[in-house]
Amino acid sequence: MTGTRTHIRNNLQSTVRDLQRRKARGRRGLAVLEGVRLVEEALAAGLEFKGALVSPDLARTTRGQALTAELASHAIAVEEVGSRTFGDLAGTDTPQGILAIVQPRLWALTDIAGGPMLVVDGVQDPGNVGTLIRTAHALGASASLLLRGSADPMNPKALRAAMGATFRHPVVQLDDGPFITWARERGIELWAAAADGVPLNRAIDARTSRKEEGLIAVIVGNEGAGIRPQLNSIAAQRVAIPLARGAESLNVAVAAGILLYEVVRGR
Repeated sequence: MTGTRTHIRNNLQSTVRDLQRRKARGRRGLAVLEGVRLVEEALAAGLEFKGALVSPDLARTTRGQALTAELASHAIAVEEVGSRTFGDLAGTDTPQGILAIVQPRLWALTDIAGGPMLVVDGVQDPGNVGTLIRTAHALGASASLLLRGSADPMNPKALRAAMGATFRHPVVQLDDGPFITWARERGIELWAAAADGVPLNRAIDARTSRKEEGLIAVIVGNEGAGIRPQLNSIAAQRVAIPLARGAESLNVAVAAGILLYEVVRGR
């Protein structure tokens, strides 16, 4: 372990470059965080840091100076690099001067305590996946389950969009088979978002009138293709968000937010 830590500290720049690839993140169990707030959130959540790269821009704000001091107080290896080098490594157009390498928590199905949850089926845009995780966490969902074809939640863009929710909210990546088996064993009722489904308020009212109290998992699908047929076929309910005349659809994260809000409120 000591040798691995020393290797990472001595090669922070190459490690950051390597972790831009999904396969490398999966193989190494590491992720790159960019930006002051995201690093602050990771520190507050108690993540293990492997090191950080900082540029002169970080020290230009009081908040950046405080973050530098906090990294030092945790004995986290920090390497200073020039603005041009940092800009080549950063994933944003106006970087704030800090990139950190962390070992994120690996969530499992056993970490899900119960309550409504979000299922993400094949959402490919990392920003949408991050926003979905942030939304699920904020609305009180017990977990976000990411199925085949979904973007990596450890993608730097997804992490930025989640704004730290990934560190506190269970995010579990699953293949279809294990997910379906687990959902059946737990008696989870699957609600699939569908434009031609039952209006959401009607579905919730019907469930309330039957006094059903089982767990609900809301499924949202790919930005263009929607939910795959094999998941639609096992859903207990297809639900729709009524839209104004002439409106065709909602962004997947906005739709998930409305669905989760109503499901959590009506449970």
